[in-house]
Amino acid sequence: MRDPYPTPDEAAEPYRWRWMILAVMIVAEIMDLLDASIVNVAGPDLERSLGAGSVGLQWVIGGYALTLGAGLVLGGRLGDRYGRRRMFLIGLAAFTASSLLCAVAPNIESLIAFRLLQGTAGAMLLPQGLGLLRENFSGPELTKVFAVFGPVLGLGGIIGPVLGGFLIEGDFFGLGWRSVFLINLPIGVATLIIAATFVPKKAGDRAVRVDAAGAALVAVSCALLVLPLNQGQEDGWPLWTWLCMAGSVLGFSFFALQQRRAAAAGRGPLVTPGLLRKPAFTVGLGGIALFFGGLIGTQLVLTLFLQVGMRFTAGDAGLGNLPLAVGTAIGGAVSGAFLADRIGRKVLQIGPLVQLAGAVVLWFELEGLDPAAFSVWDIVPGTAVAGIGAGMVIAALFSFLLAAVDDDEIGSASGVLTAVQAVGGSIGVAVFGSVFFARAKTGDFTTGFHHALIVQGCLLVAFLAITFLLPKKGRPEEEQHGIAPESAPDGSATREHLAV
Repeated sequence: MRDPYPTPDEAAEPYRWRWMILAVMIVAEIMDLLDASIVNVAGPDLERSLGAGSVGLQWVIGGYALTLGAGLVLGGRLGDRYGRRRMFLIGLAAFTASSLLCAVAPNIESLIAFRLLQGTAGAMLLPQGLGLLRENFSGPELTKVFAVFGPVLGLGGIIGPVLGGFLIEGDFFGLGWRSVFLINLPIGVATLIIAATFVPKKAGDRAVRVDAAGAALVAVSCALLVLPLNQGQEDGWPLWTWLCMAGSVLGFSFFALQQRRAAAAGRGPLVTPGLLRKPAFTVGLGGIALFFGGLIGTQLVLTLFLQVGMRFTAGDAGLGNLPLAVGTAIGGAVSGAFLADRIGRKVLQIGPLVQLAGAVVLWFELEGLDPAAFSVWDIVPGTAVAGIGAGMVIAALFSFLLAAVDDDEIGSASGVLTAVQAVGGSIGVAVFGSVFFARAKTGDFTTGFHHALIVQGCLLVAFLAITFLLPKKGRPEEEQHGIAPESAPDGSATREHLAV
């Protein structure tokens, strides 16, 4: 068999094993994305096995997203400096190992710690995928790659609860909830071997500086925000929770200042400072956090309502998420194929209105609900309509936010948006979990769901207001993935530039 690593004489030819790289990237990153939602249906099993309470469950689910989001931008910079292949292999190995640790966790405290570690490993792994694809594909092939890569990754988050429910319901070898982590082991090891064999070596740029101080500021600020949101309801919102949230605001403000100073001193900031001076982009960051916080939080509440309130099994609760998933897929297809190009940012305004309509339908579906006669079919119309609205927004949101930035800022902007999306999801888990459990503790699960729908409605209205400040047209599809035109040194031509 031919040596998978190209020689200098072969450098001008397309890399022979490049399609194997695409398969490896897809498998590895779906593992990463699946683990953000696969444990949503594990609540009752974790309670029986480890004595996990509501706060513990919120940390198991939201803690992963927290460290993932806090480390994504740093992970991208490490790939620039040390090489994307190296960081991909390190991240994949760490992710697989931390999955094993999660599976053998003896108590809820250790499981939370291992989930935080798993999210950190994911932050090292996830940013490398698009960069590796861009290094090994070009021209029309690259467009085809992204046409496959994006939708497949989108499915990763959607099928998480369904797969988790299947594994827990099957109770294979008596493993219960532990199987949702153990499934990563054979996949991770096989993917690691294939990646080490077929992904070509390419040195990083040691001139790239890693802003450790900025990364630490982001991590601390995120923790100061999510910690009180998770613990506040349980502890009765003491003074320390409010001080932590105030400290988080100060931390993020200081981070913005520190990034400007780092850029002025030529130290290579984590985030391009020019981004923070663009009102449409900075406001859009708030929109990302609001939208995904509401979306992920509501999906969690739906699962908790089915399992804890209606006594569904893990498998049935996973299937109960299917109408939402199918609706999201339909909305995304309609938005991406027809609406976004024709009506511009109006698609981002129609989407939340459709979601609100779905929430209203779901509200009335829950009214006068008889738990003894309840079927998931009772709430299919509301969840499906809400999913359609969500899909319309998801398919178009990033392109409109990236349209607010300059070409040379796309890579940094994409990393920041993805990080805010993950942290927003973690905040959503904390807020919606607290709202639901506040009523669920009294046995009033329907009111808990109603309160969550009120919170989602408020977030959607705020998001709708923000959309009027976004650009009227989105950025072309290929540029959403970090490919932007850049002037050649002589100014006579253009070349493609990747900034991940």
